[in-house]
Amino acid sequence: MINPDRPLDPLLISALLPLATAFAACSGLLIALLGLQRVFAVAPSLDPLPQDDPPDTSLCVVIPAYNEADNIGPCLASVLASDAPCRDWQVLVVDDESCDATAERATLTAAEAKEASKSAAPSFELLRAGPRPTGERWVGKNWACTRAMDQVSSDWVLFIDADVRLRPQTLRRALAQATREQADLFSLAPRLVCGCLAEWMVQPIMASLLGLGFPMQAANDPSSDVAFAAGPFMLFRRDAYESVGGHRALASEVVEDLALARRIKAAGLRLMYQLGLDAVDLRMYADLPSLWEGWTKNWFIGLDRDVSKALGAAGVVVLMFSAPWLLLPSALVLLVVLPQLSFWWWLLLGLSLLAVLEQLALRLWQRRRFDVPLSYWWLMGAGGLLLGAIGPVSVWRTLTGRGWTWKGRQLA
Repeated sequence: MINPDRPLDPLLISALLPLATAFAACSGLLIALLGLQRVFAVAPSLDPLPQDDPPDTSLCVVIPAYNEADNIGPCLASVLASDAPCRDWQVLVVDDESCDATAERATLTAAEAKEASKSAAPSFELLRAGPRPTGERWVGKNWACTRAMDQVSSDWVLFIDADVRLRPQTLRRALAQATREQADLFSLAPRLVCGCLAEWMVQPIMASLLGLGFPMQAANDPSSDVAFAAGPFMLFRRDAYESVGGHRALASEVVEDLALARRIKAAGLRLMYQLGLDAVDLRMYADLPSLWEGWTKNWFIGLDRDVSKALGAAGVVVLMFSAPWLLLPSALVLLVVLPQLSFWWWLLLGLSLLAVLEQLALRLWQRRRFDVPLSYWWLMGAGGLLLGAIGPVSVWRTLTGRGWTWKGRQLA
């Protein structure tokens, strides 16, 4: 124990740093877990299927796609198999100059759906986006979405990504609620699906960070500055979409979903952001390279292009998720190497183990609340290190333009 009348031993001083780190990790994880429980205790969810007839309105489902040959078929099939959401609806796939078989797969899937459902399938159209205007900077899916809106005349337009899978009643439920509650932008947070190891390491952590950073109740509150929408499912009243300029006004905006949500809210229009865990499934990344490219694209911009925020958030993630896994074996080694400080090393071991158990508690909560399996929970430490690297790399790439790409296309 520490004697206040004696100067601190240098060895003891060196022991205080890992102890403080372990304590900070425990505290941070506890705060995060309690915060998530508080935020999602009041988070609204998509309403059940209404008993009345579908609304007397029109809808166009727009799926922008670039090199999505592996995804476009299952995505489009899930949309075409949907219950009719209204009296008049159509599906529009926009091929954004893909280099693979995206267009062919979309056409084939639509033909198969029409054959299987006979007259029940909605009208389908494949649109070639064509080259982007010379001398103008268009990034991401903004050009494809803008080209789509040149063709759309429906009352409502839904933008979904090709890595989305819809349940049969999703469109009807979402459109009915958006119409009934007079929403101008109605967005659903999907159920995250993980497949590769990199996703299991990173996505559960990122889902927690997004839940804390953009609380749903605040996003839905007109008096709050918080604005957020999930890009994979954004349902707009067309008049509202056009009044804020749509994707055309955001041609050079990399994180266009967040920018559109902020424009809708700033214009005094109604933003509704709901949980759609039983309605929309999303698998964002197929492998580590695509995950690395995706999060290095979004991290810095999502944190308001603030260098201190971006680097600080990356450091906090490493502290909370990686440090306990590094300190745990270190404490065991120190018990052998420096037995004269065994009390402090046992305390370090206990705090590190507690932090690891808190990570397990977080994943158990995610399994119960969001149906995210417990798979590879013990790799959260490695996931923290990966996110810790993503933060500074995202800052560097965004500020310099070097290596700042999405699906191989330059964003700078």
